[in-house]
Amino acid sequence: MSDPRTALEAIGKLPDGEIDIAEAALQFARVDAPEGDWRAARDLLGRIARDVAARAADVPGEDATARALALAAVLGGHYDLRGDPAGYDDPASANLIRVLERRRGLPVALGIVWLHAARVCGWSAHGLDFPAHFLLGLGAGRSQVVLDVFAGGLPLGAPELRRMLKSIEGEAAELRPDTLAPMSTRAVLMRLQNNLRLRRLQAGDLAGAIACAEDMLRAAPDQPLLWRDTGLMHQRAGALGAALRCLGQALDRMPPASPAAGRLRRAIEDLRLRLN
Repeated sequence: MSDPRTALEAIGKLPDGEIDIAEAALQFARVDAPEGDWRAARDLLGRIARDVAARAADVPGEDATARALALAAVLGGHYDLRGDPAGYDDPASANLIRVLERRRGLPVALGIVWLHAARVCGWSAHGLDFPAHFLLGLGAGRSQVVLDVFAGGLPLGAPELRRMLKSIEGEAAELRPDTLAPMSTRAVLMRLQNNLRLRRLQAGDLAGAIACAEDMLRAAPDQPLLWRDTGLMHQRAGALGAALRCLGQALDRMPPASPAAGRLRRAIEDLRLRLN
């Protein structure tokens, strides 16, 4: 297999629909844990996919609930993949190699395994951009079930989703149209890696957070806000040339007349004056 950063750059050139989400997450994991046994992780992903495909043979056609039960039986049951509340802040919980070793991880890391297994079966599945807790949408025909993979694939109806949202945002919170917005494959991967980036920032590891962001940009080079945030981190680190490079990339990807672009131009001019 190629160098993981080279692989991430190749992923960055792919249309979203052509990205193998588990393979991409594995490349991120190789960068973050170069000592990890990525071959064993890859083999386990293959076994999981085969076991789910075998179970899928008994699932009736367009039945989202039956599909969810099949996935839960294999992933949450046989492989015991689920969340570990005590390890929520552990960076290993966001690394696919470590997650597959421990069978424990963050919701988005576990969700990537579920998405991988569902897509191998040709089933419609996508991440849901629920606040502070990644969820999975599994579809069949016009129906969809929402699953909490952190709880082993627990199905969630509107009452459960409302309670979860209130526990995160407060009692005044109500479900909104964007609460269960489907996520692109890249967006899921960025959410995974953002967990690592933020944990490094919280630990005071600015250099590590910058390295994480630069790797994210390899796989998602068209995201202006990520370029902007990376530039601001470089500025904090005193690397003004790198900051200008990243902020310039952000500006190139923003609508020229937007307020955000105006603010960015002023920030770039300020940095140029400091360099001079």
